[in-house]
Amino acid sequence: MQTTTTDLSPQVQAAYRYCEAVTGTQARNFAYGIRLLPHDKRQAMSALYAFSRRIDDIGDGGLGPDAKQSRLAATRDVLDRVRRGGVADDDTDPVAVALADAARRFPLPLEGFDELIDGVLMDVRGETYETWDDLKVYCRCVAGAIGRLSLGVFGTAPGARDVERAPEYADTLGLALQLTNILRDVREDAANGRTYLPADELAKFGCAEGFRTATPPPDADFAGLVHHEVRRARALFTEGYRLLPMLDRRSGACVAAMAGIYRRLLDRIERDPEAVLRGRVSLPGREKAYVAVRGLSGLDTRTISRRTTRRRA
Repeated sequence: MQTTTTDLSPQVQAAYRYCEAVTGTQARNFAYGIRLLPHDKRQAMSALYAFSRRIDDIGDGGLGPDAKQSRLAATRDVLDRVRRGGVADDDTDPVAVALADAARRFPLPLEGFDELIDGVLMDVRGETYETWDDLKVYCRCVAGAIGRLSLGVFGTAPGARDVERAPEYADTLGLALQLTNILRDVREDAANGRTYLPADELAKFGCAEGFRTATPPPDADFAGLVHHEVRRARALFTEGYRLLPMLDRRSGACVAAMAGIYRRLLDRIERDPEAVLRGRVSLPGREKAYVAVRGLSGLDTRTISRRTTRRRA
């Protein structure tokens, strides 16, 4: 029988409150979606986010490569302790405590965090990607894995069809979100010495010089590049949305809200490609709240499901 919130020790409840605080202050788009979940799933998702954030912050921090690799190795050790059941309620690491409890309550594929660490190590090593197939490997590590971990919390609805493909669709939806992030952050990433878009596509559209200024490289077809990537992201969203009919109402609303926010972000980027060079493109809070309400009401979920069904037909 699944543990209820009232059955949790005070230490575990405090650990979840810490993770929820991290999520509420740092998650932006993610937080709008998980608000739609029941309390136990919201707690577990906050633990997933807090542990993921720890890994990401190491990769994005100001330490040198050797120190980052050491910190990531230590984080993998914490994950191994969680996996072995070696984290007690009174452990001094609240994120580990919350994650360990979430792993007891839900069938989490914890190897997804190993993949996330592997992806961040790619960043630490400064890897670049020649083709989309190369970039997909990175995206599956840093985003597809999170989709599969989240599915461990959501579960699938009784009577849902083709549930054996749910992890595949969750993974693909993660790729769609990550590619949207990459488009949104091209200028910021360039300032940090990172290039994610495939080198062959940058060359094809005359953008091999990169994006260190608020204007595209001379003679580049920057809009063509962005529209090419937007089409790819939309195709990934369409495939990933096949997950929605497999989820219960509130989990489906959560996914529809998070994906809906990114789809609207993608729409903005498509309308004004050079906006991503001028600064970070984002949605106002009221628009994110509107998308979340539509998700909870089932409007976006039903609309997406109809579109997906028509395409499959």
